[in-house]
Amino acid sequence: MSDPSPAPAAPLPKGLFIVIEGIDGTGKSTQVKRLGEWYASLGREVLLSREPTDGPWGRKLRESASTGRLSPQEELDCFLKDRRQHVEEKIRPALEAGKVVILDRYYFSTMAYQGARGFDPAEIRRMNEAFAPRPDLLLILDLEVEAAHERIGHRGDSANEFEKRESLQRCREIFLSLKDEPFVRLVDSSGSLDEVSGRILEVVKNF
Repeated sequence: MSDPSPAPAAPLPKGLFIVIEGIDGTGKSTQVKRLGEWYASLGREVLLSREPTDGPWGRKLRESASTGRLSPQEELDCFLKDRRQHVEEKIRPALEAGKVVILDRYYFSTMAYQGARGFDPAEIRRMNEAFAPRPDLLLILDLEVEAAHERIGHRGDSANEFEKRESLQRCREIFLSLKDEPFVRLVDSSGSLDEVSGRILEVVKNF
């Protein structure tokens, strides 16, 4: 009598990686939280995170927003080091565990903001994708720069070095240049928070 066939291996859990991007004032942080709550209501394990992170390189970048920007090369180097640590310690383990990972900013922001400082966005993307996994879905919240600045003013912030009009316009152009890629969806972020959340859920459900 032959040995019984081995039982099939259990399928590996399937993680889902979503990134929400856009210029400052588009409401990314709020929508990341809301989308995470929606997935949790479906019974999924969710990891919400952001970049820059709260690690040593991320803290250095956050401090520089108010104390004075680093040189372009120093800033880019910090983003790469911060992201590499983020991928290794949080993003990959969570995806391998089958969680839904939702990020507030990722390497597309580096393409946009460092691109606005003179770097080649395509080269920045190449450098990042050498170690950073591409998301399953990239949601770009889009808003006119003037409207974004009005929101920034309404939340009580002064426009810091990352939020000046001239650079934000260039950042928006770089984000919009990604809109035709198959994993990218453009979301109008004008209107109320509930309206934007509804648009995002429609995209996510269809995706």
